[in-house]
Amino acid sequence: MHPALHSWRDDLPANFVRLLAYVGGLAVVSTVAAQLFQSPPVMAPITPANRSDWIEVERPFPAFALAIPEAADAGATYAIRRHATGGGRKDILSLGQADGVGPYLQVEVYRPGVEQPRFADPKTEIETAAAGLGPVDATSEAEPLATKFGPVSIVTFAASKAPPRKCLAFVRSTDDPRMQMSGWFCQGGNELIERSTLACALDRFTLLAAGSEPKVGALFAQAELNRSFCGQRNPLLAPTPKHRALWKATAAH
Repeated sequence: MHPALHSWRDDLPANFVRLLAYVGGLAVVSTVAAQLFQSPPVMAPITPANRSDWIEVERPFPAFALAIPEAADAGATYAIRRHATGGGRKDILSLGQADGVGPYLQVEVYRPGVEQPRFADPKTEIETAAAGLGPVDATSEAEPLATKFGPVSIVTFAASKAPPRKCLAFVRSTDDPRMQMSGWFCQGGNELIERSTLACALDRFTLLAAGSEPKVGALFAQAELNRSFCGQRNPLLAPTPKHRALWKATAAH
């Protein structure tokens, strides 16, 4: 066909296809550029969950015992906690309920690892350990309490969280073996547990297994030699006599 007879209508489909391809290419380039140069999305900061440094042992094998037969119906618990990185261990024994109205006795044996370079003063130790009770008016007594483990520092405080109670706490630390025993004995009302009652409770605190720590075994063996059997020296007559105010009288206070 002669070029003069060639109509522009014959070139329309081809031109239309090229136009569509050109427009599509521009759209792709624009989309890619927008993805490359757009500002990153604003994300809210993630707050890490609070994780305790102490891990609860699921099936604790008791290393210590607190034998108070007259408190058999009070409810007893035994927990072992290990420090996640430092290697320390806490054995925690308790009789009674922390949130109950009756007597509540807790004894903790802490064998620290590298997480605890030194122990704090007794008042600070008790205020930290008993935080769940809401301790107020904590006061260190000048005169230590004589026990089978030797003299222990005494701290008194009031538990402000329900139910409010008066508590007599104790702390004893040793360097060899490096260990700290602490705890408290609480009762309702406005009067503290008698010092002799706390001493009697500690008289019944014994070692079941020292494991790989022979110095701990030696410490408790020496303590047994100093045992007063709650004020009665003769073990043949009364190995573990019921102290007149150890649990029943305390519960009825």
